[in-house]
Amino acid sequence: MAKKLKQIAIYGKGGIGKSTTTSNLSAALSEMGLKVMQFGCDPKSDSTNTLRDGKYIPTVLDTLREKTVIKAHDVIFEGFNGIYCVEAGGPAPGVGCAGRGIITAVELFKQQKVFEELDLDVVIYDVLGDVVCGGFAVPIREGIAEHVFTVSSSDFMSIYASNNLFKGISKYSNSGGALLGGVIANSMGTPYSKEIIDDFVAKTHTNVVEYIPRSVTVTQSELQGKTTIEAAPNSAQAGVYRSLADKIARHTESKAPTPMEVTELREWAAKWGDYLLELEQNKITSHGAAI
Repeated sequence: MAKKLKQIAIYGKGGIGKSTTTSNLSAALSEMGLKVMQFGCDPKSDSTNTLRDGKYIPTVLDTLREKTVIKAHDVIFEGFNGIYCVEAGGPAPGVGCAGRGIITAVELFKQQKVFEELDLDVVIYDVLGDVVCGGFAVPIREGIAEHVFTVSSSDFMSIYASNNLFKGISKYSNSGGALLGGVIANSMGTPYSKEIIDDFVAKTHTNVVEYIPRSVTVTQSELQGKTTIEAAPNSAQAGVYRSLADKIARHTESKAPTPMEVTELREWAAKWGDYLLELEQNKITSHGAAI
C-alpha cells in the first residue's frame, strides 16, 4: 500500500519568524529520514534560502514568464540534506494577485504528479498570513494542506493575524478545507509572552504545539545562510526545533478553531495592556493568572 503523504501549511504574519521556523522544521524532519519538500508561497520568494546557503532559486512564476511550458523539475532545487525546495513566486510589482503563484504552482505539480514521483513523506507550504486572500487561502480552502499551523509571538498584530487565519479555517472547515493543528509560539522572550499565548489559545479553543524561545543562535545561523539545525546542530535551539518536528510528524488530529470577534479581541488585548502596564509599574509581583 502506498504511504500517505502529509501536507501541512504554516502561516504567520510577515517578520514573525515563520520561514525560519518552517526551514528548521524541514531540516529536522529530513534528519528523521523523511523525504521533505518545502514550498515557499511568499511573493518575497525567500522561504528556502537558509536551506540553500542563503541562495535564491528561480520561482515558478518567473520561470513561466520566460517559458510558456515548464516541467516541474525546472523549478525544484535540492537543499540541505536532500530537501526539495520550491518557490511559487509573485507577480511583477503592482500587478495581479500575490497568491497567484501558489495557485499556478499547485496546479503544475498536480498535473505532473510530482509528489508521487518523488515519493515524498511531507510537503510544507510556507504561507504569508497577514492577509488570507484568495491565493494565500488556497492550501486551506482546497484542503491541499491537511493540517494548518500558525506561527505567532505574543505581540498583538501577530495574534490578530492568527485570529484572522482561524476565521478562514472555520469558514472552510465544513466544506473539506484544512483544519488547525495548533499554534507554534515563537520568540518567547519574557515571562508574560507564554501567558499571553496560553490565554489566546484558551480563548480560541486551540493549543500550543511548541514554545520556541528567542535565541541569538538563530540570528547567527541565518547570517551564515543556514538553518540552526545545520549551523548549530548541538545547540539548545536546535533541540527545540527537533521537538517541534517530532510533534508535527506524529500529529494526526486537527480541528476547527473558535476565533474571537474583532471587538472581543480588542477588549482582550486592552486587558493585557493594562496588566502589563501595572506589571511595569511594579504593582503586580506575580506572573500567575491569565485574564
